[in-house]
This record gives sequence, structure tokens and C-alpha cells, in this order.
Amino acid sequence: QVRVVESGGGLVKAGGSLRLSCVASGSIIIVVTMAWYRQVPGKQRELVAAPTRDGNTYYEESVKGRFTISRDNAKNTGYLQMNDLKPEDTAVYYCNDKIVTPYGLGSPEDFWGQGTQVTVSA
Repeated sequence: QVRVVESGGGLVKAGGSLRLSCVASGSIIIVVTMAWYRQVPGKQRELVAAPTRDGNTYYEESVKGRFTISRDNAKNTGYLQMNDLKPEDTAVYYCNDKIVTPYGLGSPEDFWGQGTQVTVSA
């Protein structure tokens, strides 16, 4: 069993900052990648930030220069640092981990957290 849990969301004024955390636990061999998505009601979930295969990081255009992802491999934890937040950043933020488990025959599997609400007031 693998569990992915996000935390760190909340209510913040425009211009403020939040740091989201994503902790993966359970039967984990290795966490291959950690990515962040967000979703607002009535819209599709969109990719916010993720590592790319060439070693760089993809950021959605509207968050470039404001958001930064990082991870602590020893803790199986990923972070999304969000600075200069804007009302349009309001959404539920989800962590998506690709994890190799003892049961996946060596291939990474997708695991999602339950989401954490970020609300940015004007």
C-alpha cells in the first residue's frame, strides 16, 4: 500500500506565499517523479510543475518565476513553493507521484494525493 498526502494549503492574500508538501509513504522502492497539478471547479486538472526527462523542470506559463518545485528524497517528500500568489492561483492542488512498488513489476505507478485547497484573496 502506498499513500500520498498533501498539506500546506490555506487562505492567503494576494502577494503572499505558501509552501505545499507532498509525503509518500508505504511500500515504496523508489519515488521516480513528483509533480504538481491543480484544479478549479468545472475545469480540467492542469499540470503546474513537473520534472522533465532531460533533467529540467516544466512550469505552467502563468506560474513561471513564482513557483518552484523541490524534493527531499530521503523523506520521500516533494514541495511546491508558491510566491507572489494571485487570486487566479486559487485551486485544489494535487501531488502526482510515479512510484515503483514491490507489486508493480518494476514499472512506476501513478499515485495521487487527496488535494489541498489554496485560496488567494484579492
